[in-house]
Amino acid sequence: MKKHAIQLNVNGTDYDLLVAPNRTLTQTLREDLGLTGTKHGCGVGDCGSCTVLINGAPVNSCLVLAIQADGSKITTIEGLAEGNLLHPLQTSFIEKGAIQCGFCTPGMIMSSKALLDHNDCPTSQEIREALSGNLCRCTGYQKIVEAVSDAAENISRGGRKES
Repeated sequence: MKKHAIQLNVNGTDYDLLVAPNRTLTQTLREDLGLTGTKHGCGVGDCGSCTVLINGAPVNSCLVLAIQADGSKITTIEGLAEGNLLHPLQTSFIEKGAIQCGFCTPGMIMSSKALLDHNDCPTSQEIREALSGNLCRCTGYQKIVEAVSDAAENISRGGRKES
């Protein structure tokens, strides 16, 4: 199968890649770039574990071919921390107990990031709607909603914590 040249900006780094036309963005991120924070869950866009931001919008990366993302700016869970400083969402998920097995967490955080980038003071209902494409089988959703709400407050105060 003929490979295609693509360019991606992932977490602020430019990559020139050769990819097969049937290769998903999830596969490219995990296998070619070693960014394993993006999880491969259902593979059909139902669970949200593979959520990344493409040009700021939350997208199930299992449903996007890598060649469709050519020229895009992609943010993964690895791109949120600044050195040893966790993003407020990451900190709040830890502090509020919104993580159990952790498999869904990267996707939850990326969907939450997209929400907070556009709405700095979301209601509980708006948070739930933003996370409606992300499934969690462990925690229930209340602690996740609380973590996102807490992160919104911390962001409004300019908060980041060193890990």
